[in-house]
Amino acid sequence: MAKSRRKGGREAGRETGREASEAVSGQVDGGLAELAPDRERAHAWTLLIDGAPQSHVDLDEPTHLDFAYQRRIGHLIDLAAPARQPLNVLHLGGGAFTLARYTAATRPRSGQQIVEIDAGLVAFVRAHLPLDPQARVRVRAVDARAGLAKVPEGWADLVIADVFSGARTPAHLTSAEFLDDVRRALSPTGWYVANLADGPPLAHLRGQIATAASRFGQLAMAADPVVWRGKRFGNAVLVAADRELPLAEFTRRVASDPHPGRVEHGRALADFAGGATPVADASATPSPAPPPSVFR
Repeated sequence: MAKSRRKGGREAGRETGREASEAVSGQVDGGLAELAPDRERAHAWTLLIDGAPQSHVDLDEPTHLDFAYQRRIGHLIDLAAPARQPLNVLHLGGGAFTLARYTAATRPRSGQQIVEIDAGLVAFVRAHLPLDPQARVRVRAVDARAGLAKVPEGWADLVIADVFSGARTPAHLTSAEFLDDVRRALSPTGWYVANLADGPPLAHLRGQIATAASRFGQLAMAADPVVWRGKRFGNAVLVAADRELPLAEFTRRVASDPHPGRVEHGRALADFAGGATPVADASATPSPAPPPSVFR
């Protein structure tokens, strides 16, 4: 779930016998998928599911990240290792494969796996937004946690969770047990990165911080200032690891974005989480549904 930095939806593929400005839609397992053209970029499109923006892709320039949360994850992909160094990346949630395309463009020869439960969506995206055949990206249409369980122990340098069903993160992807599965798949120096969404009173974000802190030694989270203040529903990007994070550079990049965000870590992040307790499978609930006004 995301809001574009510009008004109006956009995203779709190169012309395949249709005008570049023509939207395309189709029924997928999760609802009605639509690719809406970007009026400012010739081969760029926004993927929407039941009207909720999910991803933006520019096929001519895969390093262009339109959504603020995707730019913040892009910063972390950039900072996870020296420039151009290949990484093993597991993407939980596929969308339009935006972040896998970004990784393939900025880190050639990276090994990537996308786990996306919606087989219809996978087919829809492949048909209209084809992946570069040179990119080493494997796509599996299974549940995110089931797909995670199949990843070899210690394989991933990055696990990126961006999973939404009906604009909500499923409950079983919010728990400490889920993060145990993530840790098993990560290398000892690997990072877990999650796109989270919440609104006032931010109980979901606080719970996710507490849950990640119960499994990882280092945390940071980036969000818009109005989201931090609990004034608006929006996205937050959480990164967790057992090694020191490049906090100064991540903070600088997030603050320099077209829509500047703020990064919190350490004591400030712990204080923000307050008395929240880690989420367990037995008590997990989906992330809150966004208000209809978010997508207007």
